Amino acid sequence: MRTITYQQAIGEALAQQMRFDRSVVLMGEDSTNAWGPTKGLHLEFPDRVLDMPITEAAFVGAAVGAAATGLRPVVDLLFVDFATVAFDQIANQAAKLRYMAGGRISVPLVLRAMWGTGLRRGAQHSQALHPLFVHLPGLKVVAPSNPYDAKGLMAQALVDDDPVLFLEHKMLYFVPGGVPEEPYAIPFGSAKVVRPGTDCTVVAIGRMVSVALAAAEQLAAEGLQIEVIDPRTLSPLDTSTIYGSVERTGRLVVVDEAHPRCSLATDIAAQVAQDRFAALRGPVRMVTGPHAPVPFSPELEDAFAPGPDQVAAAVRATGLVKDAAVQSR
Repeated sequence: MRTITYQQAIGEALAQQMRFDRSVVLMGEDSTNAWGPTKGLHLEFPDRVLDMPITEAAFVGAAVGAAATGLRPVVDLLFVDFATVAFDQIANQAAKLRYMAGGRISVPLVLRAMWGTGLRRGAQHSQALHPLFVHLPGLKVVAPSNPYDAKGLMAQALVDDDPVLFLEHKMLYFVPGGVPEEPYAIPFGSAKVVRPGTDCTVVAIGRMVSVALAAAEQLAAEGLQIEVIDPRTLSPLDTSTIYGSVERTGRLVVVDEAHPRCSLATDIAAQVAQDRFAALRGPVRMVTGPHAPVPFSPELEDAFAPGPDQVAAAVRATGLVKDAAVQSR
């Protein structure tokens, strides 16, 4: 496979589907800009790449109507923080129209948004708001962690008949990876075991997958084999893969950049505690950002996001070190 970046992989999926399906249109903030996944698409599709005024409620509302009447809009919100301005259009219109119409209307809408810390953008441009949207029935939420998944999941989003929030972590945009040139799609609701292990399950979301893998390398030096799972889609969530892993390892750590209250970490921890309590051999641990706004200070922002040392400490806190010492004797 070729090696391309995360943002190039997303752009390639968009271009390939736009060539195949004329109902796919791009609209939003800076859609014709000279950077990011949509770079150059306005030159190839000048009639289907539309810049919008900075009125999120208006252009998301327009996209919902367009999706309900035959188009497949892809809306660029830039930052997920801006989705709050259009929360009514997303939560009460896009997510509910199919239900309210008794299944007679579909809303094939893709909302693209950058998320997460790392670029010193301050509290209003650096949030991890995916838990807000996972809470909404009728809305699918996707958070790829690498270029291969980014292309395949975007391809799936573009043919899905339900609204999809496609979250692109800003610190992953220039991460390279192997990506096939031909089109392919990754089904929603299919998690990936990115590192097999037998001692503890670590479920990590988005950029936190690479953090969890770094922690697994640290722990491997201590003789501990950590299994790292990337959910890839947050709604639908592949609980069967997570449950199967916990049944094998007996331990769980969940890593989520969002705040600790009502995050994906708390959700996954609660589901495992409820449905697979008998499989657990130690306490479930969570590693999240603090319950505070994202700071602008580079030093504080770096401390805000979970790191490998915190994940490794959480794994040890499941009782794994104690058990390993007992086994060694």
